[in-house]
Amino acid sequence: MDAQIAQRERLLTTQEVAAWVGMTPSALSQLRFKGRGPKFRKLGPKTVRYVESDVQEWIDDAERTPTAEAS
Repeated sequence: MDAQIAQRERLLTTQEVAAWVGMTPSALSQLRFKGRGPKFRKLGPKTVRYVESDVQEWIDDAERTPTAEAS
């Protein structure tokens, strides 16, 4: 059983993900509400968790526009 648990990915709280990506928990919650944030799991009425690899994928997929191209 311990081997199965070790193979599972870590579940992160809103606060942990917000700190990781450099935003406030409130801003991350707003992205979640708008469907623009990383995938999440709703484990209860007030319990939201993020799978670590889903957050990394969201970061990796974020569009980057160099400043020179934006103007």
